[in-house]
Amino acid sequence: MLATALGSPAPFGQSQFAFMRGNAFEAKVKADGGAELLRLLYERLGDSSPAPGPDVATPDLSAAGPEGRAARTALALREATAAGGWALLDHPMLALEVAGSPAYLEPDAVVVHPDGRWTVVEIKSFPMIDASADASKVGAAARQAAVYVLALERVAAVTEGAEVGQRVLLVCPKDFSNLPTASVVDVRKQRAVTRRQLTRLTRIEDIAAGLPEGTTFDPACPSEELDAAVAAVPPAYAPECLAACELAFHCRAKSRAEGAVETLGRSVRGELGGLTTVAGVLAAAAGKEGDPADPTVAALRRAAALRAEALESAAVLRAGAREAAPVAGAGAREAVSVASAGASDGPEGAAACR
Repeated sequence: MLATALGSPAPFGQSQFAFMRGNAFEAKVKADGGAELLRLLYERLGDSSPAPGPDVATPDLSAAGPEGRAARTALALREATAAGGWALLDHPMLALEVAGSPAYLEPDAVVVHPDGRWTVVEIKSFPMIDASADASKVGAAARQAAVYVLALERVAAVTEGAEVGQRVLLVCPKDFSNLPTASVVDVRKQRAVTRRQLTRLTRIEDIAAGLPEGTTFDPACPSEELDAAVAAVPPAYAPECLAACELAFHCRAKSRAEGAVETLGRSVRGELGGLTTVAGVLAAAAGKEGDPADPTVAALRRAAALRAEALESAAVLRAGAREAAPVAGAGAREAVSVASAGASDGPEGAAACR
């Protein structure tokens, strides 16, 4: 809503068909009390625990509001761990502090093992073909699951005998069918990266303290007032934002207008050091600005020189090709004229032409 009010609606989103397909596949995986899901999990992560039977606990997690659901989930996790059996929590609600405020998360499922281990289950509708799935989609699922692992660790820290597994179960359709298959994904790296990023986030209270008094982000406000309010919070745009944030197109337009190098991607931004604008980069490459002793400036000037040399060589080659073309055309025309003359001189000329 905020992006639409600013005049930069995000023209993307998952199709209704994709939603329906994903929901149908998840329902199939969790049918019959999650029997197929638990079978897949036991095959991949069962270890020495007894196989899950028909008495698997499936606690009711309904409660009022996200805060109530999170509290009910924490209670169900503690009860299932104390019981020492298998338990399947369908769409539990977890809480994680992000920049000083609680964020509520809802994984597809969490399974409690008899030994007190908790395993996150992610159910996705993209296929595993020959036991292999799209690497980018698996990576995104791993990062998502790592956030759930961090949230579960908050509950496990106050639950006796509980341990959050660092390996999650990814369930996808097998090959080109709608039959479920599963793979174990180690999320220790993604968990460490996410944890580090969360600790570096500026707290919301600190951001709010620096805003002008009376600042509001109410979409009902006039567009000029709303634009000024959003501009008061410095954006940290990167192309990756386009896949996750409704304000990404608004921030991208602002970054492009300012000529910020962030629009080129985080990796490019990291390589450019103290150069923060595209105009500054071009000026440094042309030798108009920048310290020649700066390695970044030196590399840009070297790249610009190589580019100019390559363009000059290409221009020379094109010019040579254009000069050769008329000569070749004249030779062809002369050959045709000779052949025509020989053909018109009678049998001798025709024989010579042949």
